[in-house]
Amino acid sequence: QRTAGSSSDGTADSDDSGDHEKTDSSHSEANQRNNTRMTRASLRLSQSSQDAPADVKQAAERDESPPRTPTGNAPSSESDIDISSPNASHDESVTKDHKDSGSDPSHRPKRRRFHESYNFNMKCPTPGCNSLGHLTGKHERHFSISGCPLYHNLSADECKVKAIEREKQEEERSQGQNEENRHATRHQAPTPRQVRYKEKVMEIRKRRDSGLTKEQKEKYMEHRQTHGNSREPLLENITSEYDLELFRKAQARASEDLEKLCLQGQITEGNNMIKTILFGRYELDTWYHSPYPEEYARLGRLYVCEFCLKYMKSQTILRRHMAKCVWKHPPGDEVYRKGAISVFEVDGKKNKIYCQNLCLLAKLFLDHKTLYYDVEPFLFYVMTEADNTGCHLVGYFSKEKNSFLNYNVSCILTMPQYMRQGYGKMLIDFSYLLSKVEEKVGSPERPLSDLGLISYRSYWKEVLLRYMCNFKGKEISIKEISQETAVNPVDIVSTLQSLQMLKYWKGKHLVLKRQDLIDEWKAKETKRGSNNKTIDPSCLKWTPPKGT
Repeated sequence: QRTAGSSSDGTADSDDSGDHEKTDSSHSEANQRNNTRMTRASLRLSQSSQDAPADVKQAAERDESPPRTPTGNAPSSESDIDISSPNASHDESVTKDHKDSGSDPSHRPKRRRFHESYNFNMKCPTPGCNSLGHLTGKHERHFSISGCPLYHNLSADECKVKAIEREKQEEERSQGQNEENRHATRHQAPTPRQVRYKEKVMEIRKRRDSGLTKEQKEKYMEHRQTHGNSREPLLENITSEYDLELFRKAQARASEDLEKLCLQGQITEGNNMIKTILFGRYELDTWYHSPYPEEYARLGRLYVCEFCLKYMKSQTILRRHMAKCVWKHPPGDEVYRKGAISVFEVDGKKNKIYCQNLCLLAKLFLDHKTLYYDVEPFLFYVMTEADNTGCHLVGYFSKEKNSFLNYNVSCILTMPQYMRQGYGKMLIDFSYLLSKVEEKVGSPERPLSDLGLISYRSYWKEVLLRYMCNFKGKEISIKEISQETAVNPVDIVSTLQSLQMLKYWKGKHLVLKRQDLIDEWKAKETKRGSNNKTIDPSCLKWTPPKGT
């Protein structure tokens, strides 16, 4: 008797096939013999499996791997298994599908959607939310406040309807742009469609009510008292419908990006993210995640000394620190002072801890910042405002000691409590003043943040209009403008194009002196009056560093 899969069976089959090879038989007989051998082998395998001992079968049935927890580790007890978790039930169904289907590609389970591909036991931190729906209207679940429809005073169905409307508007817009691009030329004036759209937007903004009624104010106050910070404030009638819809679109796009980063573990929203910092006499809400140590990040609130920038866990520790902290201004050399405004030059190599703390603080308000600890190749120019208690941090910008691409700014930040007061333009103007002293042409390092891009475009526009206003000649050169203002020619050309002051005519580029823009700028300067939010070159006491 021969057992299944024994060597004697294989030898007999091979001998049998060797004998048949010696005869002159047809191909059909050879195929028939092969099929007969496969049938005999399968019968022997099934017969041997039936004759197997019962205890072997029971051991095989007992040898089952335990269910996995969402973290990927085996649970220590039955209580660790979350039976009600949607991820757990989904994983069981996927396993059954694999067992039933075998290797047949047609029966394999379909690829899971975006939010189901991460087996995290997460839920939305909004009170009363079941994590269903998404602000974008594209996903069935969400795991953060940024994507929560309930937090934004919406339902999941309303988000889906808004998503469909936005897709239709985007399709119509793309079709219109494709038709216009067929006949578009370089530096073309606004098309009739763009002009009509601009007029429509202006008309919508004019129709907006001047203010809220008494009933609306009472409704908003009641909503605020009922939900507090667990819901977004009501936004209807605060601005025009057009601007509110733009804001909603931006919210939806940002929520999808934040949701992806949160699920990938690059940011942690909720219990492991710094939400507020106590900085001097201000309590600041943070905008982005910063890689502070985990034992500090999970607290939710951070206490920072406004002079040495040391971060602490509690207000008691901060109070004790402030009692013995001897710092009243940033380290380094004071290179500029006019009135209460001063600028200190801090070397990242000499004051490494201070510069690292400054970068960690700045990351709370900047999206694209990646420099945290490697601060030695950089110089930091810190702007402060002085009073009887010390020099308070207003903002800063960093600059490479040796930049091969002539970047005069690597990172720039104005603290939130000093925004929209002219300090951002002062920092930008100071960076170009240093470039003039170095006799170089400078440009900021890309990519710029959203607020940074707005500030730089506004500054370049102001510089060019001031130059045009004072220019008395007939021919103007972009190279001359660059040498006098220290602004990169690429930035000058892009600003002229945005102002529609650069035209291509008869094979030459012409710079148009638009008197309407210059008069508008003059009116703003007159209305602004004389203030101290300007950089005075005579107050600069600085010489370019001679290497590192």
